[in-house]
Amino acid sequence: MADGYDDSLSGICTRLWELDNNRLQPGRDYEIDTQGRAKYVEKGGTPRDMARDPLFAWVDEDKLYSIPTFKAFISLLDNYSEKVGTSEEVTPEEEEENWTFLNACLETDVLREAHKYLAGKDLVPEDEEGFKHRLYDLWFKLYSRTRGRMDSSGFEHVFVGETRGRNKEVTGLHNWVQLYLEEKKGSIDYTGFKSRRTDNYDQLITIQFTWNGHVKPVGSSFIGTSPEFELALYTVCFLVGDGKDTLSLADYDVDVVTHRFGRYIGTSYPMAK
Repeated sequence: MADGYDDSLSGICTRLWELDNNRLQPGRDYEIDTQGRAKYVEKGGTPRDMARDPLFAWVDEDKLYSIPTFKAFISLLDNYSEKVGTSEEVTPEEEEENWTFLNACLETDVLREAHKYLAGKDLVPEDEEGFKHRLYDLWFKLYSRTRGRMDSSGFEHVFVGETRGRNKEVTGLHNWVQLYLEEKKGSIDYTGFKSRRTDNYDQLITIQFTWNGHVKPVGSSFIGTSPEFELALYTVCFLVGDGKDTLSLADYDVDVVTHRFGRYIGTSYPMAK
């Protein structure tokens, strides 16, 4: 091991953050408007709206769609039914989109670094093709969350989001691009922040919102980060961490939570310290 090389989980995650060259920058590529602090909402209740305006004041969409990983990622967001219990059907075109996204991610420094680290610990195959298939299994293989139906995957839950009917709740949906695009469509109503930094240029935020009439009382997301960074970070924490890992990323202290669903990723998300 080279001198000065930090082999810890926090060390590799810090390197992934530093290598995230495609990350959008606050104030230059986007701006958020956190507004009021969200109120507590009972399960099945309706939140009080403490934010008159959208969370995203603006996003540079020309830049967003010009980055190959973001463009490939966005193409995946309409491939799922949001309702838990509704069986998913992956068409050949959708499967090809999944592979296109992974191929784009594997061209980036952040995924290459994650691969090198995990292969060095004998947790994934050393060859790129084997690693890519491991990622596909972890993130895109369907499994059943309810009634034996193949209705979910790690990618759908974490990046796209799901809804449960009885309590009208949102589960998952921890990705800022999905939040932005759904808010732009009018499907998401941002109702306030739960915790944030002292300015409106956060890259890690905990918020409350409704999505198509379903409630997310508390949801945490990075803001501006690239999809390959989140894919790499959550994969590393899933394979190396203990389910709730405290990290220091630049000047952010964050817990990354991961839950297993058998062999697959059940959920993963950041929590501000």
